[in-house]
Amino acid sequence: MRGRRPATITIGSSPVTCLPKPPAFLAKDGKAEWRRVAPILIEERKTLTVADLATLASYCVAVGTVAESSRTIAREGMTFMSTTGPKKHPAVAIRNDAMTQARLLAGELGLTPVARSRAAVREDAENDDADNPLKVP
Repeated sequence: MRGRRPATITIGSSPVTCLPKPPAFLAKDGKAEWRRVAPILIEERKTLTVADLATLASYCVAVGTVAESSRTIAREGMTFMSTTGPKKHPAVAIRNDAMTQARLLAGELGLTPVARSRAAVREDAENDDADNPLKVP
């Protein structure tokens, strides 16, 4: 996920127009996130395409992993005692990795403030071209 990201979210040739069921492999928290986010992308923003469904599913897996590992940390603590002394609980690293993935995938889907502002700037730039007297037809 390195390199330049596109400046805008482009609606593809096969937009998703009705809310699909969450994939069966999603855990409870992932399915809840699917039900929360998919309507926003489909009905409000009209940016979700068939090609984006796997990205949305991956985002929901990451969000579900964050929730599950957070519950584990709350129940078992951030550290545990090993034979060599206190160690960081493995769920902390799992949660951190999942948070990073969720943030990156949210950006790809246009769910972050920065991603939304990029799309808005691009939209404004397209509207400005109509008024540009130097624009080549």
